[in-house]
Amino acid sequence: MTDDTSPWLVVGLGNPGGEYAGNRHNVGFMVADLLAERMGARFKAHRSRAQVVEGRVGPPGPLSRRVVVAKPMSFMNLSGGPVTALRDFYKVPVGHVVAVHDELDIDYGALRLKIGGGDNGHNGLKSITKSLGADYCRVRFGIGRPPGRMDVAAFVLKDFSAAERKELAYFVDRAADAVETLIVDGLERAQGTYNS
Repeated sequence: MTDDTSPWLVVGLGNPGGEYAGNRHNVGFMVADLLAERMGARFKAHRSRAQVVEGRVGPPGPLSRRVVVAKPMSFMNLSGGPVTALRDFYKVPVGHVVAVHDELDIDYGALRLKIGGGDNGHNGLKSITKSLGADYCRVRFGIGRPPGRMDVAAFVLKDFSAAERKELAYFVDRAADAVETLIVDGLERAQGTYNS
């Protein structure tokens, strides 16, 4: 069990650079951007090769939690280095690390929250697990499977379709709510509310 006063580290997974901004693989960055906006803060470069925002989540008072939201500026498959450096710098217990990432095996827009488990072929998770072990929290954002025989790598590096974009803001908002609920109310409560 982790100490309630320990900070949380929320890592939105994605690839840096404008050409990747709207990709399915960058939905973690989209959720991180919204969390930063809700905190009323701007991302700043951190020596860990990440952009970070520090703030608080939850109601003012004893339920408020200190949170660092980060976007690693390494590429997805090297996320473990920046995440480990941030964890060490901010002294975050592994159980307070939350990775927000795209998930092929879940329908578009659906969420699944869990702690631990495999990486399911996701290179960002593979890199983090190699550095931290598997016992961190995941907020898995469904992007669905590629149509027909489309290559998985090509699919995740494509922008959301026009039809998907109509609902994207709503789903990103819901994922940010799920992250906040996880931090303030705990994993079980968040799973009960958001696991679809």
